Amino acid sequence: MKIALIIENSQAAKSEIVHGALKSVVEPLGHSVHHYGMYTPEDKASLTYVMNGLLAGILLNSRAVDFVVTGCGTGMGSMLACNSMPGVFCGLVIDPTDAFLFGQINDGNCLSMPYAKGFGWAAELNLQDCYRKLFEVERGVGYPKERAAIMAKNRGILRELKGAACKDMLSVLKAVDQDLLKAAVSGEKFQQLFFANCQDEAIASHLRGVLGG
Repeated sequence: MKIALIIENSQAAKSEIVHGALKSVVEPLGHSVHHYGMYTPEDKASLTYVMNGLLAGILLNSRAVDFVVTGCGTGMGSMLACNSMPGVFCGLVIDPTDAFLFGQINDGNCLSMPYAKGFGWAAELNLQDCYRKLFEVERGVGYPKERAAIMAKNRGILRELKGAACKDMLSVLKAVDQDLLKAAVSGEKFQQLFFANCQDEAIASHLRGVLGG
């Protein structure tokens, strides 16, 4: 599984901590981490939590990645921005129980975490425990197990509802402010990571045009 990490500007100083915690858990499981930034507070390409949502939508709908890990100060802004995108089902994860239940019940493809609120001593251990509870086990099994069937049915209904409520991702990319879109995809490693993994040529072509290529 390809997992994208996206960090916004207010928490960029913690990028190395989050990246290290994520890699330490998922790489031994055979997954890869694609870090789309930010990397430091001094990065020229500055991402806001709104841009996190745009990036999550681009990466998941183009199938460049299978899962997105993101966040902001409280995790709420990034969660809202991600859930505004078609095909993105993002949960707010604060502790390992949240991670486990999100994976078992909702089986989403994106999580948002708080990297300021409650981020104190041994915060990296909480991150690792959250990632383990989500990625070490089969997702979507249900909790409690006797409710697994109705949970799976409700996930399908939610997907249908979101499909009816949202435009397709290419239409979104054409409709949003193009300066905002260009800023979101102008990160240091975006082109290197995205175009090598994108599986939707229409999305890739539009972004090449936005980037001037």
